[in-house]
Amino acid sequence: MWFVFAVGSSVFAALTSILAKIGIDGVNSNLATAVRTTVVLAMAWGMVFLTHAQGGIIQIGRRSGLFLILSGLATGVSWLCYYKALQLGPASKVVPIDKLSVVITLVLAALLLHEGVTPKSALGCVLIGTGTLLMVM
Repeated sequence: MWFVFAVGSSVFAALTSILAKIGIDGVNSNLATAVRTTVVLAMAWGMVFLTHAQGGIIQIGRRSGLFLILSGLATGVSWLCYYKALQLGPASKVVPIDKLSVVITLVLAALLLHEGVTPKSALGCVLIGTGTLLMVM
């Protein structure tokens, strides 16, 4: 089932980029990010209440809470950078560079989470990096 959700994430991320590029025309990138974030926030809390998961908030431990907050801050900075880049550059070049996060994630997962790097995943990272370079040249 994870694969179905991962594909859905990929499709909606692509739509996000195209819709954002159209919507950001003539709009301050920080304001555009705030509007997008407000919609995401409403949807996320809507799903929490729809699935009756709100009671779990008191069970979030200090460590998890801290890392969720740090993750939220990283997301916010990422979105601010992404929208500014999208406003200044073509989506066909901004998006591939943004997707280098796959390569960076693999490296960070190996260094910080001690996840293994297989020859296949290392080759995939090299190919993603090479493909990104070819797309933005």
